[in-house]
Amino acid sequence: MKRLLAFAVAALVGGAVLTASPATAAPQATTQAVAQGTGTGYWHASGSQLVDATGAPVRMTGVNWFGAETGNYSPHGLWSRNYQDMLDQMASLGYNTLRLPYSNQLFDPGVKPNSIDAVQNPDLQGLSGLQVLDKIIAYAGTKGMRVILDQHRPDSGAQSALWYTSAYPESRWLSDWTMLAQHYKGNTTVIGADLHNEPHSIQGGGGACWGCGDTATDWRLAAERGGNAVLAANPDWLVIVEGVDCVSGTGDPQCGWWGGNLSGARQFPVRLSKADKLVYSAHEYATSVFAQPWFSDPAFPANLPALWDHFFGYLQKQNIAPVLLGEFGTTLADPRDKVWLQELMKYAGTGATGMSFTYWSWNPNSGDTGGILNDDWTTVNQAKQAILQPYLIPPTGSGGGGTTDPPPAVSCAVTYHVDNAWQGGFVASVTLKNTGTTPLKAWSLGWTAASGTQITGGWGATVTQSGTQATAKAPTWAPDLAGGASTSIGFQATGASSGTPSGFAVGATPCTS
Repeated sequence: MKRLLAFAVAALVGGAVLTASPATAAPQATTQAVAQGTGTGYWHASGSQLVDATGAPVRMTGVNWFGAETGNYSPHGLWSRNYQDMLDQMASLGYNTLRLPYSNQLFDPGVKPNSIDAVQNPDLQGLSGLQVLDKIIAYAGTKGMRVILDQHRPDSGAQSALWYTSAYPESRWLSDWTMLAQHYKGNTTVIGADLHNEPHSIQGGGGACWGCGDTATDWRLAAERGGNAVLAANPDWLVIVEGVDCVSGTGDPQCGWWGGNLSGARQFPVRLSKADKLVYSAHEYATSVFAQPWFSDPAFPANLPALWDHFFGYLQKQNIAPVLLGEFGTTLADPRDKVWLQELMKYAGTGATGMSFTYWSWNPNSGDTGGILNDDWTTVNQAKQAILQPYLIPPTGSGGGGTTDPPPAVSCAVTYHVDNAWQGGFVASVTLKNTGTTPLKAWSLGWTAASGTQITGGWGATVTQSGTQATAKAPTWAPDLAGGASTSIGFQATGASSGTPSGFAVGATPCTS
């Protein structure tokens, strides 16, 4: 599992000043632009704006789905849910881009994905790691989503400071990126390569630097080698280059999050064979992940915009290059976390001209942050989603590169009936009918529970409730609902039976009632 630790800053830079500079600039303008979704064809940069093949502005408002970089060698959660159902839910919530981490070890001979439930995901059985990614990417394309691939670590064991190790040298890093660029060439669902996740220095000396000139450790120079290798194999891709943690001589603070400090790019920019394919990427986290000094600054949260300007925002504001917030996340455990997330989203801006982002993470099993999903891998953390929702641009159209046929249109009807009631509780049934002609595969029915009611148990499906959102997930013994067929879902709840639930929908499709 990914580690999201920051070092003690003073230990890294010998007593660097730890407070952020006073605010000197207002947050990025948030002028509402016409939402362009995921656009048409491949993307490139026009100054700091990402545009599609027609020149229309586009923006990643996405999410990370990790797991293929771990010893499971596949995105997590496939032990409990169907991958298409996962992607349906992502798209319906408004996430238009998927950042998919992997490790180079995934492509070793003999490495096989594991922990994939055969009933939930029968078409993933026996596939290689790359073939599993192919399936996920193909289906994401049918939803109009875009995908960026992230070399998260060389092996599946742990994050590395450098883009290579003795077991997986730079030559392997380059050859795997070349292979992937060629493999997905012509598939416009896959739009870019995040060259290495969170390059950083090592306490006591060593690790990655920016602009130091040492070819073994200078991440800026390595990113040029890796990025140009990618573009030689696939000139249509975006090349995504993360920052490091510490850069001396660029002002205070000198150190931030792993991968989050792009202050060195002002003096030492990344030079690619196709300049309009460069995207810089920063990682940013809340105080519940690590107590960075700026969270205890008396000026918090007014100090944050200047801090972000210093680390990465200047690249976007000065029209140098687009910036992707490739990872940011929080458990919301500390009251400052919510303030931080709200301020970061305001800084990123709304509409297609805002700063791109991919939230960490979809997975609930990120120990540092939790996820958009709750621990049941089905229901949504409404507190997080509510903050992100105004900034999401749902996928529109089709990425155009998927090889899977689009799923059939959903058509459904629901009837609701209170079967028995008593003071303080009741039992009710929901009948879901597939009014279409094709099966609803691995269906999931959601609705908004009546005010003051809480579901305590269910039958005929896996019934759960998080906040006001209730979900009934198809049982494993009958995952599909045939065309014209009906199924009954029962549940027991506390609260008054007089309230009426609303918003019944399968995926993003409302059901008639």
